[in-house]
Amino acid sequence: MDIRLLLFGLLIFGAVLLLVWGVYSGWNNTRGPEAERVARRLRNAIGDSGSELAVSITKERMLSRDPGLQKMLLRLPGIMWLDRLLLQTGRSMNAAQLLAIMLGCWLVGVVVLTGTQLPLLGQMALALGFAGLPLLEADRAKRKRMTKIEAMLPDALDMMSRAMRAGHAFPTALKMVGDELADPLGGEFRSVFDEVNFGVSMPDALMNLAARVPSTDLRYFVIAVLIQRETGGNLTDLLSSISAIIRDRLKLLGQVKVMSAEGRMSAWVLGSLPFLVGGAIAIFSPESLMPLFTDPMGRMMLYVSGGLMVVGFFAIRNIVQVRV
Repeated sequence: MDIRLLLFGLLIFGAVLLLVWGVYSGWNNTRGPEAERVARRLRNAIGDSGSELAVSITKERMLSRDPGLQKMLLRLPGIMWLDRLLLQTGRSMNAAQLLAIMLGCWLVGVVVLTGTQLPLLGQMALALGFAGLPLLEADRAKRKRMTKIEAMLPDALDMMSRAMRAGHAFPTALKMVGDELADPLGGEFRSVFDEVNFGVSMPDALMNLAARVPSTDLRYFVIAVLIQRETGGNLTDLLSSISAIIRDRLKLLGQVKVMSAEGRMSAWVLGSLPFLVGGAIAIFSPESLMPLFTDPMGRMMLYVSGGLMVVGFFAIRNIVQVRV
């Protein structure tokens, strides 16, 4: 039997199995008897108006909805880093679902690369690269979310400062910002206010906010509020000063991005040029590339050039990435 046909069949079976498991888990988590029982108890405790919010606030974050799989995942090294990454992306996906997607990408990579003439070690390395694609996408979503939050943070601090000057308390100012601003920052401030309402202390709620949003600017805000609660002082002026500093930093960061745009574009051009040229040669003269994959010296040249490309990528990245 052809190994590619066998791997393709296993891939289809695994994809269907994951789809069925995902649909059942989603239904059981939202409409199952356990979810209905918890929601009914919360409705009886706090009333119908806040039942949905109460479920989302009090629900403990799990690596998997299956208890057996939860215990197994807790033994894996780096699983908490993966869960923290998903938390910072703002998505409801858990670590088990992300690992399932990574496994599916790895199987796709194995099936695709089986027909090539690469050595087995090279095929496994490239298949692992396929498995890392979901991680890259999650990191991109995290950075995109952090950029939106940092752009909205000065307006949020100004709004809090004006609300406190008008006589509102700090928790009320948090609620006003959460209601007025759009997601993702508005949702984060609403979560802080809801945690305080459910009995979490203000320092712990702010530290949870800093854990969910790994932004340096937001951590300045959290540290300033925590210090002010211990030592006293005028919090309204402090928030206005932090807002002005963040605006100046974002302005300087924009100038740095404009000045480093040429270097970043050079990195994209130089990084994609070998693959574009190789793809063109593979289309018009495929026999010219065969010695790179069949000859030992050609494979050695591929490994060395790949390593040098990785070194050059990180070198250019360190040059054009200026921290502000």
